Order: sequence, then C-alpha cells, then structure tokens
Amino acid sequence: MRRFVRPLLCPLALALAVAACSRAGTPPPEDARPVRALRVGASADINGATYSGEIRARREAALGFMVGGRIQQRAVEIGDTVPKGAVLFRLDPTDAALNANASRSQVASARSQYEQAKADYARFSQLSGMQYVSRSELDKARMNLQTAQEALRAAEANNGVVANQASYTTLRSTVAGVVTSLEAESGQVVSAGQVVARIAEDGERELIVSVPESRIDELRRARNLSIELWADPAHRYPGRLRELSPDADSVTRTYTAKISVLGVDDAVRLGMTAKLHVALPSTGTLRLLPLTAIYDPDGKPHVWVIDPKTQRVAMRQVELAHAQDDGVLVSRGLRDGEVVVTAGVHMLHAGQKVRVAKPAS
Repeated sequence: MRRFVRPLLCPLALALAVAACSRAGTPPPEDARPVRALRVGASADINGATYSGEIRARREAALGFMVGGRIQQRAVEIGDTVPKGAVLFRLDPTDAALNANASRSQVASARSQYEQAKADYARFSQLSGMQYVSRSELDKARMNLQTAQEALRAAEANNGVVANQASYTTLRSTVAGVVTSLEAESGQVVSAGQVVARIAEDGERELIVSVPESRIDELRRARNLSIELWADPAHRYPGRLRELSPDADSVTRTYTAKISVLGVDDAVRLGMTAKLHVALPSTGTLRLLPLTAIYDPDGKPHVWVIDPKTQRVAMRQVELAHAQDDGVLVSRGLRDGEVVVTAGVHMLHAGQKVRVAKPAS
C-alpha cells in the first residue's frame, strides 16, 4: 500500500513547491504617489514686476522767514488748500517797526548833513572867487560834500533793506497747493531761513518706489508702466519714469525711482499707497512655476516632469530667469504642454509612478 501512495505524493509536492516559488518571484504592484502638478505654457503677461510706493507731489516748497523773530500768528492748518500769496505765519512786528523808524531817522539826519555840506561848499566857492578863502579850504568843503552825499546814499539803501525786513515778518505761500507740514507754532522763536511750512504744489503727482539693484535695467527698458491705487484697484493710470537715483540706499541697498502719474484726477491724493506694474518686452519663452516646483539636489534648479503615457516622473534641469511674488520664471528647459510636479518634489525618485491629486474644492 505504501508503494502506491509515495508516487502520488511526489508530483503533488513538486506542484506546491513550484507554485510557492512563483508567488515569491512576482513583485507586488507599485503604489502611485499622489502629487500636485501644473501644465506649463508660455505667457506674454508674466514677464514683469510689481512695486509698492507712495503718491507724492512732483514739487514741494519748503518755506521759512527771511528774518528771525517770535511767531505771533499761525494762519493755516495741515491739509489746508492755499492759493499763491496766502498768509501762513506772522512774526511779532515790534522790532521791525522800531528798526524802520530808526532807519528813517538816519536817512533824515544824513540828508540834513548833506544839505549843510552842500551849502558850505557853495559858500566857500563864492568866497574862493573873491580870494577870501584858500584853495585848501575849498577842497576840504568839496570832500565834506562828497562824504555827506555818500552817507545819504548809504542811509537810503539801508532804509530800503529795513523796509523789506519789515515786510518779511509776514510769510506768504509762494505756490498754490496743499499744506503738508507745519514745523512751528505761535510763540516760538525762529531764525532766518528755518523751515516752518511745507506745501505740495498743485499739478503733477508721482509715485516713489524702491527698486532692487538687480532690476534697475528692467525698469529702464520697461515696455510700459501702470499705476494702481490701493483704494481703487479697478483703475490704472499710465506712468513714466522721471528720475532714478544714481546710488543705492546705504541701508536697504535699493534705488529710489520717481514715476510720474499721467492723467491725474481727484482720486489721486497725496500720501496714498499705490502699486507700480512694470511690463517688460516679452520673449514668449518664459514659463511661470510655483517656487515649490523647483528641486535642487546638487545646487542647480531641476523639476520633475510627468510622462503622460506611463505617469512616471523624470528629473530635468531648467534655467531660471528671475523670481516674482507668485513664483519663478523658467527661461529654458520646458516646453508648452508639459506637466510638472508642483508639490512633493523632495519625496520622488527617477522613474517613480505618480498620481496627480485633484485640488481641494
């Protein structure tokens, strides 16, 4: 009986062993890693930059008294709109009035001395013709007359200066505009030339922005500039680069640019926050990617490109143009229509199968 069982068991054991080996040699199915991806494409609208700044007047007048004294009256407030010639401050006129009176008295005294010297010279001339006075006495009378005449001229000139100084006790606006700063109060003693008021002149407005040193050339060759007010983002004003600082700020290492705002209306007010949109000449080769799509294992920028047939990824080196607020611009290494992984790039390896996750709704 045992002779018949053994031949039957051997084929069965052999079949079981073969089946076990087959299961051990078959690799388990690979799980696709979920990733986020983006289909790239060139765009003419991404080649540009945006800067924030402040609206200011094209010209601002810094005003001060031409004479010193104590401020008696302040006639304006910050924010007031003033016409040209409007009174801003007045100094105490007491000292100026006293100086004017003293100057007029000096003129009167010099005129009296001149008249006396003139009469003396006329008399000496007559006596000299009659040989009653010497030639030297006549010359002395002539010199006294010339001296008195010059003294009178000096006194009259000084009187004119004092009279002007009396009018300088009233500070008037030299331009029409808006009072942006008052740096003195009633009762304060100020010196000649000290700035006490600043007035933003009516007319041109400009946007002041700070530009990094790496983007100076871009601003110079910008295709067009547009300005967007933070208070009214739906409306944009054309701009023109008016002035670019020749040297960088010692702290921020940025260059100050002044952009003239064209087509200004009442909505553009001093001190408003605005954005400068810089549109650069488009080459049609730049692709915008999120910063999370860039992978740099060796210090060089790479991206993971998904094969649409196999859904597997391959690493590809790219060349970056520059960064923007919303990502980076790739200038070389990608073609339109390719799908690039934008999240999870550090968890991938070459040839790995991926599954594009749908964005959360």
